[in-house]
Amino acid sequence: MKASKIAVFLSMLVIIALAACAPAAAPQPEAEQPAAEQPAGDQAGAFSRGCKGSAETALVDLDCRKINIAVENVYLPFNYVSIETGEPGGWDYDAMDKICALLHCEPVFHEVSWDVLIQSVADGQYDMGADGVTITEDRKKSVDFSDGYVKIEQRLLVRKGETRFSSIEDIVADESLVLGTQTATTNYETAATYLPEDRIKAFETFPFAVQALISKDIDAVIIDQTAGMGYMGENAQEVELIGPAIESQELGFFFPKGSDLVDPINQALAAMQADGSLEEIHLKFFGPNFNVTAEDIQQ
Repeated sequence: MKASKIAVFLSMLVIIALAACAPAAAPQPEAEQPAAEQPAGDQAGAFSRGCKGSAETALVDLDCRKINIAVENVYLPFNYVSIETGEPGGWDYDAMDKICALLHCEPVFHEVSWDVLIQSVADGQYDMGADGVTITEDRKKSVDFSDGYVKIEQRLLVRKGETRFSSIEDIVADESLVLGTQTATTNYETAATYLPEDRIKAFETFPFAVQALISKDIDAVIIDQTAGMGYMGENAQEVELIGPAIESQELGFFFPKGSDLVDPINQALAAMQADGSLEEIHLKFFGPNFNVTAEDIQQ
């Protein structure tokens, strides 16, 4: 919704938590609940992962129903497309593969730009959205959320060895410093509570913000800790997370209002928490061995 030091990683695991899940209601047959059509605005087509699991082992049998999922495909470590192979990957892909293995469904990922991602799901163009989206009361007005799958903290990502400041308060106090983030995110909203607009530089995607940081065009990036850790694989010699948490929130999948997928997916998340598979996925993408960088992915 990315790491360098074991201590940071261990503290990350401490904050990972799932909200309690509600009892699942039986889903409607596929004929009565058709998958959302792919809109003409899809930027790079769809990535189908094939039908997962079986009716015999499913927590809730969705009968190989196609689940159309909106993601950016540029948000490390949650989703990306490899330049070298052209193949997608990330936390969202592995998590939805496991969820569909538990629900006997087919995850189909669609690349959608951030500025229309949530609204396109709210409008029913997709069955659900992933992308490491923060659960907020304002967003709940237009979409339904799953239980939280990880609790995250907003942190400062800076160039390695930064000594001019160590907290958001230090940045506020020095009027020469400029903070970067992604436009229309909760990170931008947090930045705006501390700084005037002329000291915030918003980018279309986080990879651009991180590159601007490395190039010394900005002084820090306010980012979710999980996402920031994803930029610290092979970039460990260039960037690091510093300071205390600025804001703590949960991430969740989101759906059109009234979606029949919410309860089954909550059941799957709870099962993954109980058997340790959710933690394994966290470790793979938020742990110290994750080494995919912005230079490795399609922008």
